[in-house]
Amino acid sequence: MRSLAAGLLLTFAALAAPSQTATPTQAGYYRVGAATAVKVHPSPGYALMGGGTDLDEAFRWLCNRAAGGDFVVLRASGDDAYNAYINGLCKLNSVATVVIPGREAAGEAKVAETIRGASAIFIAGGDQSKYTRYWRGTPGETALRDAVKRGIPIGGTSAGLAVLGEFIYSAEGDRPDDADLTSAAAMADPFYRQVVVSPDLLGIPILRGVITDSHFDTRKRIGRLMVLMARILQSGQAAQIHGIGVAEKTALLVESNGHAQVVGEGGVQFFEMSKKALSCRPGEPLQVENVQAREVLSGESFNLRTWQGPEKIFYVSVILHDGKPDLSMAWY
Repeated sequence: MRSLAAGLLLTFAALAAPSQTATPTQAGYYRVGAATAVKVHPSPGYALMGGGTDLDEAFRWLCNRAAGGDFVVLRASGDDAYNAYINGLCKLNSVATVVIPGREAAGEAKVAETIRGASAIFIAGGDQSKYTRYWRGTPGETALRDAVKRGIPIGGTSAGLAVLGEFIYSAEGDRPDDADLTSAAAMADPFYRQVVVSPDLLGIPILRGVITDSHFDTRKRIGRLMVLMARILQSGQAAQIHGIGVAEKTALLVESNGHAQVVGEGGVQFFEMSKKALSCRPGEPLQVENVQAREVLSGESFNLRTWQGPEKIFYVSVILHDGKPDLSMAWY
């Protein structure tokens, strides 16, 4: 991810629009390039990025779909570091970052106006609970949903990836001093206060029935995703749930028809759960058997509409071993 250091404004080129720094109640606006948006015809698509170092190939893919228009970065904190990065990769009319530090800021007319003028949108990493708490029910959320309907290409990394699916691991139960929710903690108690699933913010059609997770390899999040999927089925909100885990330095580039390609250094794992867990109760370990999964590596394709791809199938179970949940995988 780009640096989250705050308080430092980069020096812009002559065409850069004046910047407005974020305050606790106001959004911050940073723009490089033309001061006004241009009318273009972008192509829909979704870049699901797994976090870690930003992947040039994924950003160029979004830029190409923006058709030379205006690229907008959304974040809850930090600065405009993405502006120079994206502007250096792509030929665009402008690149703008909007920092939305609270609900009052998300309600500003200029936030919605900037989103409505975007030809591509990228949601930065950070803390997804801020996105769900700050954006929901605001004009900013309305503008994002409208962008999806208009076919604006959208991407997100880490926390930005978390808010792309219909179901969101929102981390809203976290406290400021909490450690990251691990697979072990989630499997030990699937109703632990950090295990919070929220409804979607964007309404992306091809990601209906999907929950995502990032940093999937380095942070060993299969068990955590099993818990989140089991909780969704347990709630009755879905009869079947799909999970997508994206490795760091990796992206899944999704066409609106469901065709997707993996790019980057790692892989993407796809999970399908249609049976409720054997045990998913407060204060007790998760138990689930034979969740079908596929691993798709860089350069390979997968179809989200049919949920089909390379036949590298394995099955995931969480069973008790000496009274504790044990994650096991069987490859076929």
